[in-house]
Amino acid sequence: MSMESEEQLAEGSLVSHLVELRSRLIRSALSILLIFVCLIPFAEQTFTIVATPLMERLPENATMIATQVASPFITPFKTSLFVAVFLSMPVILYQVWGFIAPGLYRKEKRFASPLLISSIVLFYSGVAFAYFVVFPLMFGFFAAVSPEGVTMMTDISSYLDFILTIFFAFGLAFEVPIATVMLVWSGLVSLEALGKARAYVFLGAFVMGMLLTPPDAISQTLLAVPVYLLYEAGLILAKVLGKQDDVSASADKSDSTDI
Repeated sequence: MSMESEEQLAEGSLVSHLVELRSRLIRSALSILLIFVCLIPFAEQTFTIVATPLMERLPENATMIATQVASPFITPFKTSLFVAVFLSMPVILYQVWGFIAPGLYRKEKRFASPLLISSIVLFYSGVAFAYFVVFPLMFGFFAAVSPEGVTMMTDISSYLDFILTIFFAFGLAFEVPIATVMLVWSGLVSLEALGKARAYVFLGAFVMGMLLTPPDAISQTLLAVPVYLLYEAGLILAKVLGKQDDVSASADKSDSTDI
């Protein structure tokens, strides 16, 4: 095969990958748009649900406020948009897996579906953990430490930006087991090296908690401890999957020998 033919083949392969990437991005965007359109009539109710953890812990007679003229109108729609993104995560993650699946080995494709389902469940688990556990403790702490004479009245736009950061932080942090398995599978890091790095991961989890959460020990600990425990779970999962790969490889080898 000539050099020119090889270049044309490589260029055609790149173009086909870009076309597939574009189609999968369009599908993800359409799923977000469809859910967003369905949520528009319930924009105010959606924001009320999202704001409940704070509103339940505001001092008596205190309310949330809007410091910008358009905030009462725009913020509920922004909330619906971001909720649509959260609800579209199964479709988005499926498109991601569908794009990278052709490049996986046969033994890796067997675990693609379990890892896809696990990544979706872990993401929503992180969001639910933040909503039902972290927010009540965090906002209760903020309300308790307010100086005398200062009433806690949060701007709705600032509140939305704040909780979205926490949601994404916990959702992505709960993907640690998947990231651990992928690192081992890709061969970038060995399982033994990850096991020896436990002390650094423990320290890094608290550093991440310090950077991604408000400056209070409760929320930092509530992010760091689950991240480290999920890292340990990822090591166990990678070890189990590695043993299954060894068993499958031995079985394939014995079958080929018999033939």
